[in-house]
Amino acid sequence: MNILLIDDHPMTVEGYINALLTPPFGSFDPVFTKAYTCEEAYSLLSKSAAIKLPYDIAIIDKGLPSYEEKSIFSGSDLAILIREMMPNCKIIIITAHTEVVIVYDIAKKVRPDALIIKNDITPEKLQHALMEIMRGNQYQSPTVKKCINEIWKKELMIEDYNRQILLYLSKGFKIKELESIIHLTTSAIQKRVIRMKKVFEVTDDTGLVKEAIKQGFI
Repeated sequence: MNILLIDDHPMTVEGYINALLTPPFGSFDPVFTKAYTCEEAYSLLSKSAAIKLPYDIAIIDKGLPSYEEKSIFSGSDLAILIREMMPNCKIIIITAHTEVVIVYDIAKKVRPDALIIKNDITPEKLQHALMEIMRGNQYQSPTVKKCINEIWKKELMIEDYNRQILLYLSKGFKIKELESIIHLTTSAIQKRVIRMKKVFEVTDDTGLVKEAIKQGFI
């Protein structure tokens, strides 16, 4: 299995290699190729594509020295390029950024198979992430999930209908009573409520209302 590792800190790269040489991932006999800049990575990708030997997995740090000649300014740009050159390559983005907007932007624009905040990484969690994407699943580290959840909440609460539903629920109305008040079908209202419960991580209407009030949305 061919793994491309791209990070501008050589010690970090070696740490990832040591973590991935042990089972269970080590049983795939990974062969690692290292790059420390966008330019080095581009050169390796071009050579690999030319001999029709694509990488199976690319582990990419978001903050990398750019390659302006090819308009590759970050690990995100590099990941998008890899997706075009090697569609079957699994992409893992690792970033030190914890700003909600930046994390969400990576998830939305790059859509990596795994997105990990550096502070979340341990050898065991890196192994877990690799095994998950090998199974065809997506992986997001705990801080990534928290950041994306915050954005989802804000996006949900921008919608007037959602705020109205929560407001009426907080006043004691039942879902089936809302159809004639806010002019949505009961089915449509239930779908919105289910989505809000998922984002707010609650299981019932009362818990949803309490969390929405606690977090200042109503």
